[in-house]
Amino acid sequence: MERNVSLKKKIITIQQIMTKKIVTVGFDDNLSTVKEIFDHLKFHHLLVVDSDELFGIVSDRDLLKALSPRIGTVLETPDDEATLNKKVHHIMSRKPLITLLPDATIIDAVDLFSKHNISCIPVVDNDYKPIGLVSWRDILRALVNQLEELEGI
Repeated sequence: MERNVSLKKKIITIQQIMTKKIVTVGFDDNLSTVKEIFDHLKFHHLLVVDSDELFGIVSDRDLLKALSPRIGTVLETPDDEATLNKKVHHIMSRKPLITLLPDATIIDAVDLFSKHNISCIPVVDNDYKPIGLVSWRDILRALVNQLEELEGI
């Protein structure tokens, strides 16, 4: 019984585990900009904002689907290169986005991941301004850390 009390005290909030470093793009940014970010930074998701409010998300998989597979190869044509001029708003996932507030729990996040086919969840404040991201990797890392702590009980 005492062990259950210890578990309840250790409920993890999203704010504790979210990635606070986010990268944002605008509706009218070119896919060449998105490709440049994904090629040089270790991000898999970019948040689409306007006036600091979250309106969408672009994943590296969204970009791969939108670009010609011949980009950067000897077979590349001007039409292939033109796919880099598409705008973010053409490929982004739009509202209603699945989001979490920072005081949500890890249980809330697992529930959302289980119900929806998503790979990350933007974390927003009360004004819908993005303040972080939580991914399955963040969830698993937190759970492993919690299990390691419990083993010390």
